[in-house]
Amino acid sequence: MNSFLGGDVTAQMTARRKARKRALDVLYQADLRGEPRGSVLTAYVANLEEPKPAYLPYTVRLVEGVESHAARIDELLSSYAEGWTLERMPVVDRNLARIAVYELLYNDEIDNPVAITEAVELAETLSTDDSPRFLNGILGRIADYAT
Repeated sequence: MNSFLGGDVTAQMTARRKARKRALDVLYQADLRGEPRGSVLTAYVANLEEPKPAYLPYTVRLVEGVESHAARIDELLSSYAEGWTLERMPVVDRNLARIAVYELLYNDEIDNPVAITEAVELAETLSTDDSPRFLNGILGRIADYAT
């Protein structure tokens, strides 16, 4: 499937999904171990074999974006997560939400429904049975009211 702008849309989507998954891996590790996100990202990139994957720049952009906007992202998640604190959220959900909120607020290349769907679909395979519905709700509210 080629877009009217050129390039393979499916390949771009797959690359971005891989980038999100790798960003989640980095953020999850940093969160779980209480380590700085930037240090974990640096170690992750250093351990990759050459040639580096094509999705790496977007992975780096996501992790650095979450890091540079962490206070605002976490503030929004705390405000819109009805009945949940950040600390109570599963680590996977918390970090998927951070990636999606970064994309919702700070990445004009990604449409809001795509950012939400990607987070929900990753949650379906990586988190609890309740996580997709939870993320869809909180991210939908943030997209409606905070963007």
